[in-house]
Amino acid sequence: MSLDLQQALLATLDGTYPQVDGGWDLVRPWHPHVEAVVALTGHAYVAVRDDLVDRLPRERLDGYGGAHDPRVLAGLVGDGWVDCLDALLLHPGGATTEIELVARSDRAQHPRAALAQRVRHDVRVLGRARGDGLVTVGRGIAGLPEIGVETADGDGRALITAAVASIGGPVAAAVAPGNARALRTFLAAGFVPVGSVQLFVRSPAQS
Repeated sequence: MSLDLQQALLATLDGTYPQVDGGWDLVRPWHPHVEAVVALTGHAYVAVRDDLVDRLPRERLDGYGGAHDPRVLAGLVGDGWVDCLDALLLHPGGATTEIELVARSDRAQHPRAALAQRVRHDVRVLGRARGDGLVTVGRGIAGLPEIGVETADGDGRALITAAVASIGGPVAAAVAPGNARALRTFLAAGFVPVGSVQLFVRSPAQS
């Protein structure tokens, strides 16, 4: 778990951000196979394993957007897998709900559940007792609880609120900015944007 990054993210809930200096910090990855670049306002964090440090393209890295430069990611990942650039959202916790979420093992092979299981720890697949919607709850970005939601019947906000309530404390979510409907739903459920994140898994040749 990357404690320094986790602390930095949680501090943003109180409006406290790292110094806006264009710099970046190297932090420990929170997953054995997944690495990441996280950017906040004017400062970035690069979560990579020790063996990659000497190959970091330092001439392009900065906290003013350079950490998300596609050429930086290409140099880090090689032919590996790269997730889309997501808006990083946080919720302080404390939500209340009347919805009961139950385990939905019948939906464990859903693409959203499969992705969550690939990039997070201890993933649970939840949902209403009936219906097509699902919620994934796991330990994700910087070791924080992280949720994802898939819904086909318009109850995304209710599912998000129920997921947050099931956790109790601060919760993270990563949402593609182009998915405006999902982004609006998360914001309406009390999440706030704090930065951006891009996950990647190196190719075997880079490992």
